[in-house]
Amino acid sequence: MCTIVVLFILGVVPSICKGQHDNTCDVFPKDRYIEMGSSIKIVCQTSCVNSNVFWTLNSRPIDESLSNTINSTQTVLSLSNFIHHSAVLQCHSADTQQILGGTTIRTYSKPRRISCILDYVNQDVDGMPQALTCSWEHQADPSLTINYTVWCASSLHSSPSELCNSHETICISKHIHILSNFSVMVRAKTSEWEAYSDSYEFQPYHILKIIRPKLAVTAFYDHLLVVWNRSLGSKKCHCQVKYNKDLPPDEGSQEWVLNKTLNPMEKGKISIEKVDSCINYKISVRCALDQAPWSSWSKEKKVLTKLNKSHVSISLWRKVTELDQSRVRRVHVMWTDIPSTCQGTFKYIIKQMPYKEDMNSVNDTLCGNSTCDVDVDQDAQRLILRVFHDEILLAEDSVYVPAIGESLPQVTDIQTSTYEGVILVSWKAPIQPVSGYMVDWTHSGNQIYWKETNYTNATLSDLLDKKPYNITVTPLLGDKTGHGMQAFHICSRAGDPGKVDIISVNVYDKSAYVSWDINSAEECSGVVINYTVVYGTLLNVTVDSKKQDVFLKDLNPETQYRVYVEARALTGITRSTERFFTTKKFDPRLITALSVCGSIFIFLVLSLGLCCTVQWKKFKEKPVPNPGLSSVALWLLPSHQKGRCPFHDSSASPCDQIYTEETQRASTPPPDADCGGNPTTDQTEEYTDSVLILAPHIKGEIPVEPLSSPEESTALFSTDSSPFNPYRSQSSVEVSSPRSSKQSKPIQVKQQGKATLKTVYVTLDMFEQGQSR
Repeated sequence: MCTIVVLFILGVVPSICKGQHDNTCDVFPKDRYIEMGSSIKIVCQTSCVNSNVFWTLNSRPIDESLSNTINSTQTVLSLSNFIHHSAVLQCHSADTQQILGGTTIRTYSKPRRISCILDYVNQDVDGMPQALTCSWEHQADPSLTINYTVWCASSLHSSPSELCNSHETICISKHIHILSNFSVMVRAKTSEWEAYSDSYEFQPYHILKIIRPKLAVTAFYDHLLVVWNRSLGSKKCHCQVKYNKDLPPDEGSQEWVLNKTLNPMEKGKISIEKVDSCINYKISVRCALDQAPWSSWSKEKKVLTKLNKSHVSISLWRKVTELDQSRVRRVHVMWTDIPSTCQGTFKYIIKQMPYKEDMNSVNDTLCGNSTCDVDVDQDAQRLILRVFHDEILLAEDSVYVPAIGESLPQVTDIQTSTYEGVILVSWKAPIQPVSGYMVDWTHSGNQIYWKETNYTNATLSDLLDKKPYNITVTPLLGDKTGHGMQAFHICSRAGDPGKVDIISVNVYDKSAYVSWDINSAEECSGVVINYTVVYGTLLNVTVDSKKQDVFLKDLNPETQYRVYVEARALTGITRSTERFFTTKKFDPRLITALSVCGSIFIFLVLSLGLCCTVQWKKFKEKPVPNPGLSSVALWLLPSHQKGRCPFHDSSASPCDQIYTEETQRASTPPPDADCGGNPTTDQTEEYTDSVLILAPHIKGEIPVEPLSSPEESTALFSTDSSPFNPYRSQSSVEVSSPRSSKQSKPIQVKQQGKATLKTVYVTLDMFEQGQSR
């Protein structure tokens, strides 16, 4: 503190004296380092202003009570317990707010919390400690280069001696010999400041770190015996024994620590109980004098425990197949394997014992380490497993194989659920009382796991991820077993949905049809809840899991779109690869529809034209009789054909009823008889409503003679119309019906009056049709 006052007087007073003669303003002292928590006074020279001043610390106003005006040109700021690492002080004019001057004040701290340890350089040689290691805490600007010096003073040396130097907060001094209490002080020095720590006093045995112990470990059937030697046996000390199983790093290993206090002249010895059989353990020991730091851990010892017979649990179980064609069942027998690290020779023998007392036993079967297959018949069997260690019986267990059709209880209503890779199984107990249940499960059928429980539920852990398991629950009935109930394909955990593949994208002008498929490469893929089709920038459509196609509507023509499909399940989301498509300018379906309609219209037009052409051709080629080769005859109208004999041949040609001129001139024959053979009565009656026809001459037939009497003809066709008219003038005549025995006789009716004849043409095809009939 005196040093600070002296510096203040030497630095501030001359400046003040000089400033009285200068019309300047400034702040003194400039850029000082002070110890953290100390006090400082800052002077503001105000010769350049005639007003009051105020101070700011890091731009924040300071309480005016800390400032004192000495005279019209000087104002002093007094700060106590200054704890800022770095701060900017400024003096301001109260009237103009002008900064009259400023300075930066930085702080430093002294080293504290010094601790020292006496240690041995050579951990294998006992004796006097050869090294003193001291460390401390110091808060300082890391940009500064600080030199630390450790000073030591003891009752044997009146003046402090320098032990070591360092730029870090730790310093090691070797080859020293300290037998009594001593004190330590640390100096921190830079180019700007220098600080000394407080003095710390130490007692040698309280800071002595003894050499690490030497130990030996012996393995027994039920424990491990650890023995060690320690230094300074005449002193009381505390020891710790640390041990853990030697397991792979990924499995992890729990660590145990045993404490032991040794009195003077007592040797270190401790027994580690409850160790597992045939397991490698790692063991180490450390010790410390009373109130002293711990020694280093001893060299680690690794030891293999021996096989403890009480720890051997075979846990025998079996899986029975169905009866084959040779009436044999195969039983897969399983048991808990004895660790391969166990020393000695092991032998496994299975003996088959028929459950019926009157049946003889089957020969023994020598098996491997943990599984064995034996054949049994349809009867109940008891399989006995015996394990020998170095030819000495180590353990024995048996399992029951029920007979075919044996009435035994069975569990019902197996329920399963999964949670984070663990399968939870529950079931309903049978009506009969049971002693427990055996639960076995397998993924591939090759490796089977099993566990026994007394409850109607079980938790299956350590399963393969996303794999299906077949689970069987079998009730236990004392020395018997019931029938198993199975649950198939229970996944340890459902994975993401399968891979989504876009199958096709059919593009139109304002829409697109997208279809996809999902393929699951994993056996336990998650069940798809819905699909989301994402297209464009922010457009999407969601459909349920039953649909695997969708129409994208309201698209812009001639626009490129990006599309992909997301399959969503409770366990995750899978996404297809992206597809790009560009919409059409016009709808292809409209073009197709127009093309089809046009094709149909053209086909109809062509068909109609072809039909018309054929009909016109037929009309043009229709034969017309030559009038020069024709004759006039009478043809009865249908109304006069009612009286025809029912025995008349209906297939006869209509021309059979045509009567020419010659037949009309023939003499009147005798009266005809009716169909019953009776003669007709009305002989004077004549035919009416007859038709005058122009009959052509058919090739191969006798031509019909034309009418030649002038009195019998009329002008049927006008001869004045053309000088070359081939039709001659003909007239009809009343004629009697011919009486030919070869022709059918039409029924005669009384003539009501003179009838007018009707003229028609008979074409050749009419005769052809008649002949065809």
